[in-house]
Amino acid sequence: MNRKYNPHEIEEKWQLYWEKEKTYRVTEDPDKKKYYLLEMFPYPSGNIHMGHVRNYTIGDVVARYKKMMGFNVLHPMGWDSFGMPAENAAIEHGIHPSVWTNENIEHMRKQLKRMGFSYDWDRELSTCEPEYYKWEQLFFVWMYEKGLVYKKGGVVNWCSTCQTVLANEQVEAGLCWRCGNEVTEKHLDQWFFKITDYVEELLEYCDKLSGWPERVLTMQKNWIGKSHGCEIVFPMADTDDVIKVFTTRQDTIYGATFMLIAAEHPLVMELAKGKSCEGEVSEFVERVKRQDRMVRTSDYYEKEGVFLDAYCLNPVTEEKMPIYAANFVLADYGTGCVMAVPTHDQRDFEFAEKYELPLVVVIDNPESPLVAETMTEAYVDEGILINSGPFDGMENLKALDNIAEHLESIGRGSKTTEYRLRDWGISRQRYWGAPIPIINCDKCGAVPVPEEDLPVVLPRNVELTGEGGSPIVRLDSFVNTTCPNCGGPAKRETDTMDTFVESSWYFDRFCSADCDSKPGLERKKTDYWMPVDQYIGGIEHAILHLLYARFFTKMLRDFGVLGIDEPFTNLLTQGMVCKETTRCKQHGFLLPDEVKEGNCIHCGKPVTIGKTEKMSKSLKNVVDPDYLIKKYGADTARMFCLFAAPPERDLEWSDQGVDGSFRFLGRVWRIVMDYLEDIAEIEPFNDATELEGDLKNLNKKIHQTIKRVTRDIEGRFHFNTAISAVMELVNTLYQTPRPEKGDGTALSVIKKAIESVIILLFPIVPHITEELWEIIGGKEKLSDISWPSYDEEIASEEKITIVLQVNGKVRSRIEVSADESDDTIKEIARNDERIQKFIGDKAILKEIYVPKKLVNIVVK
Repeated sequence: MNRKYNPHEIEEKWQLYWEKEKTYRVTEDPDKKKYYLLEMFPYPSGNIHMGHVRNYTIGDVVARYKKMMGFNVLHPMGWDSFGMPAENAAIEHGIHPSVWTNENIEHMRKQLKRMGFSYDWDRELSTCEPEYYKWEQLFFVWMYEKGLVYKKGGVVNWCSTCQTVLANEQVEAGLCWRCGNEVTEKHLDQWFFKITDYVEELLEYCDKLSGWPERVLTMQKNWIGKSHGCEIVFPMADTDDVIKVFTTRQDTIYGATFMLIAAEHPLVMELAKGKSCEGEVSEFVERVKRQDRMVRTSDYYEKEGVFLDAYCLNPVTEEKMPIYAANFVLADYGTGCVMAVPTHDQRDFEFAEKYELPLVVVIDNPESPLVAETMTEAYVDEGILINSGPFDGMENLKALDNIAEHLESIGRGSKTTEYRLRDWGISRQRYWGAPIPIINCDKCGAVPVPEEDLPVVLPRNVELTGEGGSPIVRLDSFVNTTCPNCGGPAKRETDTMDTFVESSWYFDRFCSADCDSKPGLERKKTDYWMPVDQYIGGIEHAILHLLYARFFTKMLRDFGVLGIDEPFTNLLTQGMVCKETTRCKQHGFLLPDEVKEGNCIHCGKPVTIGKTEKMSKSLKNVVDPDYLIKKYGADTARMFCLFAAPPERDLEWSDQGVDGSFRFLGRVWRIVMDYLEDIAEIEPFNDATELEGDLKNLNKKIHQTIKRVTRDIEGRFHFNTAISAVMELVNTLYQTPRPEKGDGTALSVIKKAIESVIILLFPIVPHITEELWEIIGGKEKLSDISWPSYDEEIASEEKITIVLQVNGKVRSRIEVSADESDDTIKEIARNDERIQKFIGDKAILKEIYVPKKLVNIVVK
């Protein structure tokens, strides 16, 4: 027997076994309760990174644990394989995107298998294959026929380098998020999904998603952006035209002294056309378009504008209001026009001060009357209306309905509800995407491709040069076709679909990945597996991906394809993997292996250690998972990712932490080997005999550990404290005096402790535990046995009260076991509901811990 822990030999052995035996292949079983565990599938960029390792390890632990708890577990993997990066890489390297993509998939699949993840690889899918996108083309046709798809012209963000449309979120400081080049506006006809038809249900169901983080739900609600207010009509001073404004603050209408229009709004150049200000206005508009949308609407950003040499009239006072283009107004919110009330809105106040515009107080402070000329900031609290005609003396909020009704009575407004959410533009002028199944006929117009002619296969016989947009535009064999209606000559749509479409239903396809009959989803199987019980992914997908996936689920439900309202019951958004940066004055940022003993290997000069940031290629603060696996093995990589931080928090990389994880696995290996001969013929203790002393304490620790690990995985996904509990059991095992070889009872307790360590660690480090289980004579494979149970009476322990403080003030108290570890106590304190309210988004500066008595969390 090899008494030395050799992770590479062990891991290869068990990975081959699981693959050969199809250990994690799963089918529907109505006699078993299902559990669908899914991590957001990756884009096949070529290599997995530590973010992938962490994300998928978290999911794998839960999947393995649930299987041991008796669930029928679906844990699939696939590839989000369409998209611009493949197209750009193909142009750069002179190969076809399909070749680049499939080579990357092959490599990343090997990497994932090397990590020992428990995927059902028989369900693997790749969204760039016709077998997949055929069905979303079918959904497109159905949606088109039902009026959920339409085409319209409009101004879009256009990257001339990538030759494609960009969503607002993909424009950063006026630059393309992909290539970094300048983005301009262009008028194009685009295809849209009518997600707004589902806006109320999408909003309403946010309150039913109890298994989602509150932060994500807030982001979803804010993106939908429902507002009750009033649409007010402002007549132009010199023409019969009007400007319409949506506001929730019609109580301030009498104080509106100027009008602001988003710089990118078409009305801006219309009003400036032919006037002396036209050149200045045009220059301002172009400059604002290059500004980051989020930054320009922030409170601290300088408010800028330009007068359009035009006026409108206040609909209730008839006063002339100068019209300005402004950088802090957005065209896609409301009507893109804002009535400015400088006395009661801080941004308007700053703008008015800068451009010397009039101020009229209409909400007075009952405790300290306001004087417009002496105001140093806007008054934004509640108050009493003044200078507001017949509404003087009313409380401003109580006057909202009255003023809205007054505006309706004079034909200058109406109550309305506005949403921030806009229909989903899915057209992309790129090659590597799913073709839109539309045929354009001069006689019949836009005609959907007949269902029997699907899929419209993306042609592979193209040459990608990076110039002139998508190559299929110039491919006559693809473009030229006949109209399904009249049989006359017609042309295919050459736009492809936004890749968010593929990721909006892939979780459904996993339920019946080999289904080749309409509509590509077997209702019996989706009814069994859906919804996903636990979805895991990054916070960066909290808005668009999740919103589109929710929309698609409701849409497919209405077509009778699905029987659920929401796709994901529970959502975990894991934190980022971070590492300190290292920089050389001469050579810039350095990779970890470019630094030796604090010096740059290229020039020998000392490096500067920078702040800890998210791992990224640009900062070179990355750790290659392949290197980690080669040096330590996959189990060590898995353990470190789980032990270093709770899943929802950022993980700070530590070489010492990785080494510590490897040493712990070595300790587990050695304790098993040390006792191997002694426990070979011994049955594990069955709690039927009364124990005393060290053996009683060890047995108690076994039950307590099972209880703690079960609680930490089941209820909180706090794998770090679960691992700490097993480490304590291992320590107790080492500290227990070694029994005599003939002491069957003592050795049975030792065997029970060893078995418990192995079983409890299995979801976390499956390779070493499967090997140790086999070595000690386990009759079944660990992947087939049940999770251990504990005796509540044996596990019971003395309770103590811990006082919890935030910045020195008592905010809560918790009861914990007297022998709870210090790390666990601090973890429970940080996650206490009342403490969380006081911490909020504030940064934790330090934690002061008085053992077994007090935790004081100091925040900014």
